[in-house]
Amino acid sequence: MSSTPDNAPESGQRRRLWTVGAGGRPRVRVGAAPETIRVLTEALDSRLIPDTYVSDGNPVALESVSGAADPTAGDEDVALPLSATPLKPPLLASLLAQHADVVRPRVDEKGNTTDVEVSPPGPVLAAVLARRSWPGLPVLRRIISTPVLRPDGTLLQAPGYDPATGFYLAANTHLPPVPDQPTGEQVAAAREFLLERFLRDFPWREPADRANYLALLVTPIIRPFTRTLSPFGVIDASMPGSGKTILAGCVGLLVGQRVLTWTDSEDELRKAITTVLADQCGAVVFDNLVEGHVIDSAVLARLVTERTWTDRRLGTNAAATYPNDRLWLATGNNLRTGGDMASRTVWVRLDPNCPRPEARTGFTIPNLDSWILDPANQATVLWHLLVLILDWTAAGAPTAAGVPQMRQFTRWAQHLGGFLAHHGIENFLGNAEHARELDDDAAEWRAFLLAWHDLHGEQPLTAQQVRGSAETVVGPDPWAGTFPTTAAGKPLSTKALGRRLTGQLDRWRGDVVLRSVPDPHTKMRLYWVERTG
Repeated sequence: MSSTPDNAPESGQRRRLWTVGAGGRPRVRVGAAPETIRVLTEALDSRLIPDTYVSDGNPVALESVSGAADPTAGDEDVALPLSATPLKPPLLASLLAQHADVVRPRVDEKGNTTDVEVSPPGPVLAAVLARRSWPGLPVLRRIISTPVLRPDGTLLQAPGYDPATGFYLAANTHLPPVPDQPTGEQVAAAREFLLERFLRDFPWREPADRANYLALLVTPIIRPFTRTLSPFGVIDASMPGSGKTILAGCVGLLVGQRVLTWTDSEDELRKAITTVLADQCGAVVFDNLVEGHVIDSAVLARLVTERTWTDRRLGTNAAATYPNDRLWLATGNNLRTGGDMASRTVWVRLDPNCPRPEARTGFTIPNLDSWILDPANQATVLWHLLVLILDWTAAGAPTAAGVPQMRQFTRWAQHLGGFLAHHGIENFLGNAEHARELDDDAAEWRAFLLAWHDLHGEQPLTAQQVRGSAETVVGPDPWAGTFPTTAAGKPLSTKALGRRLTGQLDRWRGDVVLRSVPDPHTKMRLYWVERTG
């Protein structure tokens, strides 16, 4: 009788047939340490232990997570019901005892040989797990809780392991099958539910905010198909109680989420990113940033533009590489961006325009914050979303050519713009110009360069001369508070100012730009500001 599971991957290697013991478990006969290593390696590679896979060269066992409680609010972590646990000697010993009779012959004083059940010693099990090549184990790339589009455009919706993607889809008893080609009535009903019921009562600043949110909601589901990078998503509100946490939580409740606390420490942020990428979740949310916070992080800017993330594993000197296949979000009130994050961010903005947003009544879906926590309601949202997605793919998954250029995210914008246009949802990325006004870094530099031009025209000046013009003993500040300062509020030193100016050369800030040439006599740089028109 073969112990190979029915869903074991096809392989060119021959599967060993194991005899069956009295308890119905396969009987694995071992001997001295070298023989035991060989036998157990073959047994593990032939999936004698069910639900074993390989991930990044390491055997893992798929396990149900006991005691994983459902979230009680949208701003809590949403864990997946399954976990891929790396096989270590203690776990391997436990699984062998559960799924097999590992026996070793023993000769008694009369010369009779009997089989005695044994537990292989730790060093032997460690030797078995030391190798990195496991051709008999299927590759597990991710555990997911939501159906996704495969690269060929078909929907992965059957629970279990999918060889085409390497994904394992956890079962969802509340989600009915989605037709490959939804009817016109189903598509119309899905559109009506999502737009006129589920998202109807959110106080969007403008139609683009609703379109942008739908694009972010769809992104984790179609990412295996589009294979594109996705920008950083900011769900912003003018004041508390507007619904931003519900919007972010809905994404996480569908695909699994980790909720992180924002830190201004680049080193701590890097560690948090590395830790969360080792988890199985579809969305990562930096929730409830300080009001008015400026999101300006070189680490985050690098993250959203890289397909893989490599960093040192915490507590070790070994490096680990993870695919950057998560949706990264932040929520807060009156947030702004700075540095490179301005061009790598998509905004969803809410404005209830009333003194007490939490006191509003008359909602299409009452108590939406608790309604969405019900798995049955989550499945309702997901089913209608999948209907719209499959209707789009049935039409050939058209893309949009007229979306704004977004550098690394242009292909993402083209796919999502095509999806939204197919369903008549307009104004995707239509708030891009308004979003530029939220670029705190650009606004500060533009104000500084405009003041410079007003004071000095296009006269070439050294950094020392510019710094000298910021010295005021009495009277009003000629720079009107726009001159770059230190954290203590003092004007930058000449050397620090020179470094900052060099980093801004030839970078247009609206209609002004900083230029520079070296002085042929002093070899010092000369700077001036040009203004068009």
